[in-house]
Amino acid sequence: MEFRSDTFTLPTPEMRDAMFSAQVGDDVFQEDVSINALQEYSAALFGFEAALFCPSGTMTNQIAINVHTRPGDEVICEEGSHVYFYEGGGIAKNSGSQVRLIAGDRGRITAEQIEACINPDDPHKARTRLVSLENTCNRGGGSCYNLSEINRIKTLCETHDLSLHLDGARLMNALIYYSQQDGRPWQEHAKEWGKPFDSISICLSKGLGAPVGSILLGSREFIHQARRVRKVMGGGMRQAGFLAAAAHFALEHQVNRLQEDHNHALLLEKTLLQCSFVQSIMPVETNIVIFELNPEINPPQFIQFMNQNGIKLSSMGGSKIRLVTHLNVSPSEIQQACEILLQFK
Repeated sequence: MEFRSDTFTLPTPEMRDAMFSAQVGDDVFQEDVSINALQEYSAALFGFEAALFCPSGTMTNQIAINVHTRPGDEVICEEGSHVYFYEGGGIAKNSGSQVRLIAGDRGRITAEQIEACINPDDPHKARTRLVSLENTCNRGGGSCYNLSEINRIKTLCETHDLSLHLDGARLMNALIYYSQQDGRPWQEHAKEWGKPFDSISICLSKGLGAPVGSILLGSREFIHQARRVRKVMGGGMRQAGFLAAAAHFALEHQVNRLQEDHNHALLLEKTLLQCSFVQSIMPVETNIVIFELNPEINPPQFIQFMNQNGIKLSSMGGSKIRLVTHLNVSPSEIQQACEILLQFK
């Protein structure tokens, strides 16, 4: 059973059919019909003018940062955010910008925290240029931002002439969470979440199940610049419409299904609350479960026990463990995983 990440998802048979019948062309010449259709569909979902299909979420994030900043600028983000923690120093290497880190609440930062980090107009200081947020927050246990706080951050950014980027690798999970909270369709939430941001990156190969790809959303001019940066980074693809067709199918047919993953994560949380070896659990909102082992438990031994019982999971450093639910973990496998967790002594 694969709980290390939702990046292990496999395309469904219907998705493979969509790939097989896809119309393709040369995307560097912007002539791939399937890629163009995905980009237009994605932009419309969130109310943006344009979109750009890329091989990975790291690339879409790094492209966005590169377009928004100049060498010597400063990017504000949470200390555990993916753009800083998991992208290989890309902000420094690709854009020549430095980072101002904020300790957030399960990955989420506030307008007040951001305001305290904006540098004055002083030649001794780096120019604060970009705020980058993450929703859901991976290292925060799949936690979700409140849109009212996002709007407060947007107002602050407008006041200080800052750009606002969203790493929405699991944004679709967040939209399903919001939909479950108020009963409105996730598409309505998508439109609302598109308004505050200058750019959004969305991964299509995690819970949605597409084999490859992320989409970058922005204004027409922003995407024009982003396309140039993608080319420099080696992301210009040719007949990649086969991949875009899978991603398009995922966006059209597999978003509502994410609720099943959330329900499975809640079952894991309920089980872990019964386990004496667990010291604490981050509140579960979406498809990520992060818990901390009691001090007397040896993390490698726990992971080895789970692996020997057919469950693959991830260490988050120290005594923290992560389980991620996704479309290739069935209800019966969730039940089996819960039973194995209860067996550990």
